[in-house]
Amino acid sequence: MTLKDFFLKYNKVAVAFSGGVDSSYLLYIAKKYAKEVKAYYVKTEFQPQFEFENALKFVVDFDIDLKVIKLSVLSNKQIVSNPINRCYFCKKQIFSTISKEALKDGFKLIIDGTNASDKENNRPGMKALKELSVLSPLKLCKITKLDVRKLSKKENLPTWNKMSYSCLATRIATGQKIDRHLLQRTENAEKYLFSLGFVDFRVRTVGDMAKIQIRKEQFPLIISNRRKIFKKLSKDYKTVCLDMDARNE
Repeated sequence: MTLKDFFLKYNKVAVAFSGGVDSSYLLYIAKKYAKEVKAYYVKTEFQPQFEFENALKFVVDFDIDLKVIKLSVLSNKQIVSNPINRCYFCKKQIFSTISKEALKDGFKLIIDGTNASDKENNRPGMKALKELSVLSPLKLCKITKLDVRKLSKKENLPTWNKMSYSCLATRIATGQKIDRHLLQRTENAEKYLFSLGFVDFRVRTVGDMAKIQIRKEQFPLIISNRRKIFKKLSKDYKTVCLDMDARNE
């Protein structure tokens, strides 16, 4: 099955849209082939502002109908307690919310950007998708992450080379309670590192410590900015350290 075949069969779809590489490509193709498409972006405390702004720009650029839904995941005790399967509870709440809104708008089918590279044993959120009957066309059509990037480049989508950026909650160690302060200081720290030219990195929270994870080719950049980074981040963290095990090595 191709994506075109999928949208010929399912021609009225609600797309769970995050603004990432996968959901952006899926939304673009849905707009191209389906008869009726509406995107749904759930804005929670877990998304940084720049991701939200990028998502808004994408739908404007490609003239796609979008509904933004504001949702406080911090009111959910199962999510805030940050268990190992936190993603399950989060996805369940987010996609249940999308489903209700989409049904009001006349959409019965929800699709998402899970691709063929995403393995179920690493992603408890996939259980929630199954329970809510969410379909994943990229996965069904055996389209991998690499395929998505290549196809996105072919379509001249601005997201084709966008670095993966998981939600802010993933920066907080499992079992450490999530609150607004932890999320905000993570967003502030990563925003600062972005401004210095870092890409594909994480600032993780371990207690009151900031653990910076970067790609090996950016070690010289962090060394040259060491004092500035420490001065900035130490306003919010008691300790700032560099993880010597480089990302994606």
